[in-house]
Amino acid sequence: MYSVDLNTVKDLTDRIVNEMKKRIIGNEQNIYLILATLFARGHVLIEGVPGIAKSYLASTLADVLGLKYKRIQFTPDLMPADITGSSIYDQKNQEFKFIPGPIFANVVLCDEISRAPPKTQAALLESMQEKQVTVEGKTYPLEKPFFVMATQNPIEQVGVYPLPEAQLDRFMIRLIMHLPDYNQEVEILKSKREKFVPPVNAVTNMEEILTIQKEIEKVEISDQVLEYISRLVVRTRFLPSLALGGSPRASLALMTMGRAWAAMHGRGYVEPDDIKQLFYHVLNHRIILTPQAEVEQIPVEQILASVIRDVPVSI
Repeated sequence: MYSVDLNTVKDLTDRIVNEMKKRIIGNEQNIYLILATLFARGHVLIEGVPGIAKSYLASTLADVLGLKYKRIQFTPDLMPADITGSSIYDQKNQEFKFIPGPIFANVVLCDEISRAPPKTQAALLESMQEKQVTVEGKTYPLEKPFFVMATQNPIEQVGVYPLPEAQLDRFMIRLIMHLPDYNQEVEILKSKREKFVPPVNAVTNMEEILTIQKEIEKVEISDQVLEYISRLVVRTRFLPSLALGGSPRASLALMTMGRAWAAMHGRGYVEPDDIKQLFYHVLNHRIILTPQAEVEQIPVEQILASVIRDVPVSI
């Protein structure tokens, strides 16, 4: 059995969350989920209407983590080279020189990702999966840690290119951010009254985060929990309301996120309840409704909740 420094993971989590709450109001659960995704070496897709601090959340996270941050504004005319970089001819040395694009950072915000055409979206696939980019036949490794946060607006219909299943599957989770309630709205205004961008401190660094990512892999996960994960995901493949269920990548994401979630809460082992809490966030963007289910407007939350309800923890 591995020995995990749980105090380090939990303490770091608490410090990051407390610091981020100086700027981000009412999204504590989302902050925990984003941190779990970072620790699990995944990427996160954030969906929500404009004006609810999706981009602000990403930049604040980078500030608190003390990491290199780049923002890419996705537009219809954005080209793959605008993301990965390109080679230019150096007349002085008479050779081509590679100029890295904004993808070469620790935290990369892909803002309004669905506004760019499929060819540009595809430029992210290799970087998100392989942590590298290939330009003109030459491969360049990306920064470590490497974390992509992408945003999209669920209500836009004009001038957008929906993410294909292969691209969606590269995101470990999809978060749905909602509008704040009345009390949260008042708190937001009060927090901005003194300073529009309240100062935050960097409470960690690249080396500590890389250490945490390695520690996450040591969290124990029993055969019982692995079997539970498999039953949940396989169940989605046989639901009459779904044309496409979760892939094996969804099962792997649940396992890895479960480990991160357990460590962040001070445990060196994964419990079935960890998987239940994460199931919706890991699966909601990986499933496709049947035409009939779309006509009937069956909520994805309802479908996934039925899986949790109907699948036993042990058999």
